[in-house]
Amino acid sequence: MRRRDFVNMAAGATAFGYTGRLNAAPAAVGWDQVDAILARIKPPQFPKRDFDITKYGAVGDGAKDSTAAIAAAIAACHQAGGGRVLAPAGVFLTGAIHLLGNVDLHISEGATLRFYRDPRRYLPLVFTRWEGMECMNYSAFIHSDGQDNIAITGAGTLDGQCDCEHWWPWKGRTNCGWSKGQPWQDTARKALYDMVAKDVPPTERKFGEGSYLRPNFIHPVRGKNILIEGVTIVNSPMFEVNPLYCSNVTVRGLKIDSHGPNNDGVDPDSCTDVLIENCVFDTGDDCIAIKAGRNHDGRRVGKPSENIVIRNCRMKDGHGGLTIGSEMSGGVRNVFAENCQLDSPHLDQALRFKTNAMRGGTIENVFYRNMTIGQIADSIVQIDFYYEEGPQGPERPVVRNIDIRNVTCKQAKYALNVRGFPNAPVRNLRLENCNFERVTQPNVVENVEGLKLAEVRINGKRFDG
Repeated sequence: MRRRDFVNMAAGATAFGYTGRLNAAPAAVGWDQVDAILARIKPPQFPKRDFDITKYGAVGDGAKDSTAAIAAAIAACHQAGGGRVLAPAGVFLTGAIHLLGNVDLHISEGATLRFYRDPRRYLPLVFTRWEGMECMNYSAFIHSDGQDNIAITGAGTLDGQCDCEHWWPWKGRTNCGWSKGQPWQDTARKALYDMVAKDVPPTERKFGEGSYLRPNFIHPVRGKNILIEGVTIVNSPMFEVNPLYCSNVTVRGLKIDSHGPNNDGVDPDSCTDVLIENCVFDTGDDCIAIKAGRNHDGRRVGKPSENIVIRNCRMKDGHGGLTIGSEMSGGVRNVFAENCQLDSPHLDQALRFKTNAMRGGTIENVFYRNMTIGQIADSIVQIDFYYEEGPQGPERPVVRNIDIRNVTCKQAKYALNVRGFPNAPVRNLRLENCNFERVTQPNVVENVEGLKLAEVRINGKRFDG
């Protein structure tokens, strides 16, 4: 399919591969899986005992180094069989925090954990994924690996202290502290790509100091029974919340305000059974981005992100509101999102899917309903096979079975901006009972099979087919 507006699409329906009015399926189709998913997602429970970090030497004056005291409190809590590590009111300066099993790190109202700006405070290297590729790199600001039953809770603040003088210039953007001739991530990023292509073992892909690959903020790895609830997160080096290879994950009630490069809000990466709810996002990149590894490395691991429920969230600034990809080579399936509000002239896309001929992979069985979109800058629904490398690659990405119902939008450039490949079309995209106002450009619909519309209104005109 080439560029057409909806008038032309309706007139030439047979030529586009769909005919007749959509026989609307019952609303429970797909959604009837959600109860079973939610029944498996249970936040961890902790013994009712506190380990106050000030009793281990932490001082909330914003000046004293509290790293060792926080680590000691976590170790004591873990050794006692679990409980709550309590940060009381005050400003506590710290380096990397490594959580242990059965520990709830509780940031009280009025408390701030303020993280050092010196990258050496995030050594030694730890196992991670960087942009979807396994390697050894800086520790996340709050990291765990192989630890079950962990939590970060409370009404306090996590402040990464990142800005256009610290961490963010490593992206290499001239509008944020970097200028030609200064070091940035490009050399190490290319080296990591090359190691992945050559199947260098991940533990031998060593970066860290001198490589300029930024860590993420909160990064539980290879764990289960995880809760991240209530805290405010500001000024992150890269992704804010990035569980990797985890299951039974609850992310609830976060307030994320961080506008640096690649400052995604919540990015589950190759995770199973995830609930994201009641969060507010104001970000420098995608608000939520579901991932599953990049290119050959993602296919090598072969672990999808699946069984993910998103509800009652609010998206302000960002590149995409609800995003899948682009690092999704291991596959993404069974995603359910409902009752979210998306509204900002600085939010580019509302419902975003991104892949290309290097990523490959499959995105399937995605269900969105009851979305209220105010003003956005570009597309209400974007499915983009031409992201980054676009068609330059050997893979044929699969995007299929996308069901979107009961979505309204007050202002956007495009209603649909959907571009598959001629040899890999988008399949089975359905929209029902949607009302899109003040849409300024004709839709872009290319290489789509099984586009079905029922009671879809664009600028007051109804389309069914």
